[in-house]
Amino acid sequence: MDWLMQIVDIFLHIDDYLEIIVAQYGAWIYAILILIVFCETGLVVTPFLPGDSLLFAAGALAAMGLMNIWLLFFSLLIAAIIGDAVNYQIGKHLGIKPFKEDAKIFKLKYLQKTEEFYERHGGKTIILARFIPIVRTFAPFVAGASLMCYRRFGFYNVTGALLWTASMLGAGFFFGTTPIVQENFSLIVLGIVFVSALPVGIEILKAIIAKYRNKVAQAKDKE
Repeated sequence: MDWLMQIVDIFLHIDDYLEIIVAQYGAWIYAILILIVFCETGLVVTPFLPGDSLLFAAGALAAMGLMNIWLLFFSLLIAAIIGDAVNYQIGKHLGIKPFKEDAKIFKLKYLQKTEEFYERHGGKTIILARFIPIVRTFAPFVAGASLMCYRRFGFYNVTGALLWTASMLGAGFFFGTTPIVQENFSLIVLGIVFVSALPVGIEILKAIIAKYRNKVAQAKDKE
């Protein structure tokens, strides 16, 4: 469980970690952030990496003059676009075979929740998924596995990446340095994670309620 606590600690103190990395590695911070964003969006085995909170913290540090906001924006935008494109191709070639009920990473429930999102929102899922942890990682994979038209996928990919990168970096850049945010940064990060995960939580709650209602209905039919 130590690794889980380390991940939680990184999520809660992402600003401290970034400041340390910037101090130690200087301009290499851009390459590190590019790699994290690419892996979080492009590889279905790394849905646990920080996304929204990482961009928010990076925007806040850019406002403090520790990084260049425009270099951040364009480099992370490209990383997010390429990440989804690679994930699409992986899904296209592998299909849904790796997903199983008892899998540790390729959990079938993740695939099912993403498919439900597609049923509700269609191709716009690629845009909406950018703001939802885990779904953000699996949505392009499912798009590839379901053989969505790549031209259509590409439009949603670029649009979603643009909105996500601009909004998260922008929020950190304009609000991350305000005293109330700096004093309560851990709470702000938790709030970002909570709001981002809220749509998934609602969908899960709906599924639980629907399952319960079906059981009640079946029980009444047997009486």
